[in-house]
Amino acid sequence: MFVIFFIFCETIHYPHQVMTTTFHPPKPPLQVVLVEPKIPPNTGNIARLCAATGSILHLVEPLGFSITDASLKRAGLDYWDSVEIKFHESWEAFRKSVPPEASLSFFSTKGTRPHTAFSYRPGSYLIFGSETSGLPREILEEQPSNLIALLPMSFQSVRSLNLASSAAIAVYEALRQLHAWIES
Repeated sequence: MFVIFFIFCETIHYPHQVMTTTFHPPKPPLQVVLVEPKIPPNTGNIARLCAATGSILHLVEPLGFSITDASLKRAGLDYWDSVEIKFHESWEAFRKSVPPEASLSFFSTKGTRPHTAFSYRPGSYLIFGSETSGLPREILEEQPSNLIALLPMSFQSVRSLNLASSAAIAVYEALRQLHAWIES
């Protein structure tokens, strides 16, 4: 028995005026921080996100892969030259590089405030943990709870979102708040 599915599409009529969007990355740029990432394609996808948004990528070691990993390069495609990447030997080395007045947001399933409740500003640091365990407990414990953001989700179905998806959600919420694009 053969079943044939028909898909009917409605014709969508667009207004005669065409909307254009101009993107203006914030200055200073957003800072996307990955603490001990483990999965190369996630880091590659986040590097591509940073290239698309003018954000700076910070990689806090130890990394769970070599930066020459083929899957890392493949995920970032040909955007690697468009990304500013800063490597940090440890969490402590990263913290020493951050200006004291910097705006920090830590993303964790242990957060109590939704990411949309945060006020992002140019140069904000968006900090994420590894795919397998999130941000280390020691890092979370040294932060005030009002700096720990939660991406709302149903925890009945999943433990967490993919790291690259989480970073994209956070970066684009920060850009939305900073009015990084203008429709005309």
